[in-house]
Amino acid sequence: MRLSVAGVFVLICFFLLIMRLLWLQVFKHEDYAAQAEDNRISIVPITPNRGLILDRNGVVLAQNYSAYTLEITPSKINGDLETLINELSMLVNIEPKDRKHFKKLTEDSKKFESVPIRTRLTDAEVARFTVQRYRFPGVEIQARLFRQYPLGEVASHVIGYIGRLSQSDVDKLDSDDEANYYGTDYIGKEGVEKSYEKELHGTTGYEEVEVSAGGRPVRTLSRNPAIPGNNLILSIDIELQKIVEDAFGQRRGALVAIEPSTGDILAYVSKPNFDPNLFVEGIDQQSWDELNNSLDRPLVNRPISGSYPPGSTYKPFMALAALELGKRTPEAAIMDPGYFNFGNHRFRDDKEGGHGSVNMYQSIVHSCDTYYYMLANDLGVDAMHDFMKPFGFGQVTGIDLAHEKKGLLPSTEWKRNAYKTRAQQKWYPGETISLGIGQGYNSFTPLQLAHATAILANNGVVMKPHLVKVVEDSVTRQRTQTVPKESYRINLKQENIDIVKKAMVGVTTEGTSAASFAKAEYVSAGKTGTAQVIGMKQNEKYNAQSVAERKRDHALYTAFAPAENPRIAIAIIVENGGFGAVAAAPIVKQALDYYLLGKKPISKDKDNTPVPKEDTVAIRPIAEIKAEAEAEGGPEEGGETRGNTD
Repeated sequence: MRLSVAGVFVLICFFLLIMRLLWLQVFKHEDYAAQAEDNRISIVPITPNRGLILDRNGVVLAQNYSAYTLEITPSKINGDLETLINELSMLVNIEPKDRKHFKKLTEDSKKFESVPIRTRLTDAEVARFTVQRYRFPGVEIQARLFRQYPLGEVASHVIGYIGRLSQSDVDKLDSDDEANYYGTDYIGKEGVEKSYEKELHGTTGYEEVEVSAGGRPVRTLSRNPAIPGNNLILSIDIELQKIVEDAFGQRRGALVAIEPSTGDILAYVSKPNFDPNLFVEGIDQQSWDELNNSLDRPLVNRPISGSYPPGSTYKPFMALAALELGKRTPEAAIMDPGYFNFGNHRFRDDKEGGHGSVNMYQSIVHSCDTYYYMLANDLGVDAMHDFMKPFGFGQVTGIDLAHEKKGLLPSTEWKRNAYKTRAQQKWYPGETISLGIGQGYNSFTPLQLAHATAILANNGVVMKPHLVKVVEDSVTRQRTQTVPKESYRINLKQENIDIVKKAMVGVTTEGTSAASFAKAEYVSAGKTGTAQVIGMKQNEKYNAQSVAERKRDHALYTAFAPAENPRIAIAIIVENGGFGAVAAAPIVKQALDYYLLGKKPISKDKDNTPVPKEDTVAIRPIAEIKAEAEAEGGPEEGGETRGNTD
């Protein structure tokens, strides 16, 4: 009986085993076969080469170079990883930040992938490790590509920089793009490196690798190569860029030069600038503190983020508005006693005693403030707003960079929306007067001022300003223009445009910038400007020498040349530079001399005058302008307004 029971029990067990085997081999065969195949084969990404960035003449501004990295494959390590790293540090310098970064990369990668622990090894370090390599299974020297900006600080705000891919960067990617970044360590953080990231990155390839049960690679089954990123051909002339940056020296400010007929940005300067190479592998704390805490704010992209009053550079557009809207004729003259009274407020002219009889031509050539006080009063704030808006004032231009500010083109509607109480929302007639000379609530970016000047030079034809001229396919070399046609046209009478242009030529031949352009071999049109940084008390006269350096007036200048057929339009601001004719116009003269004639300035030592640290940077944010308006309650309450001195 016992034997029979034991036999039945054994038969039942065998039956259960057979049934289980049948279940696995027949009914669940496809599922488990797929799982086994997934365990056997792993996909290893192949990072594509990043596209190059070049200037309009083919000068390389961002490139890739090969360097050695020390890499560890965790699945090949026999022993404690920390002990291994300590032994490696006897041969190769491994800092705490390298260990920290390696730990993070290891957590995000698969065991059979090699992870860099030190990048850009020196030849001596490579040699020392190679001799001792037999002691470190799973550790190898690999050649990888790294990003480099060969010109250093030159055009840094244009090019931007790449940095290590963070979780926040991954979160911003689309699901399709996220798959394309497997194995990628870097992504564009600023400049065109960021705005053209999809073009520059390329398409990630992959390898199918057979691995053992322990995760060790056995062999490569197939390979799908990566497609390198496209190249960017910028509109920037890097030699012109260098000349302007050198001309600024240690001064702060911005310059934008545009080709009016195409919208190509020929120079895009923000001073001071920075070295983008510092950011590629992660900037060290000391360098970051120096850049981030500097009073000069080198990380601020001034042409699109700095907002300034345009000063008297606004006057040619005011004159054009007067002609187009029928508020003035070219011959009509006003008598300038040196001020304009409105209510209880006196708006002073820049010239004590006034300019006497002034017509439109003379008002631009000699920059008569009183003429434009009266004109602003006759036009009204809303008429000025509606006329200036198509020129791009107070509007986003759509340039191919991130973080562009809108600026402020005031109107009665803007004020109603900007303030809460009814008293604050009211537009006072006296607030209109200062707008005529580019002061008051007016606040524009240097890019907007350059864009408007280019539109005027191009007779009202609007071309979208852009930094990338062409995207070049890295494989086929096919080129695609980024801005192939005009955006729109402003309906202007050519005779009115010619009147304003003639007056701007007069500025350079007999007016406020005549001294700077006295020996020019071409005819240019221009307009000087100064912009107040701080207000003055009633009856108080402005004295630059008694004012802290960072609270002095900004110097501005706009120009285009040759006047009869403009090839370049420029707007510049020198922060706290004083008179536009003295600080800004000479820099524009150097830029025009090079671009039109090929002349380079004679090299000289840069101005190394120290800047007082106790003062603040004089970029006027819109919030500050609003706060001033609230505190002062509008100019019709009495007092004086200092005119622009050009």
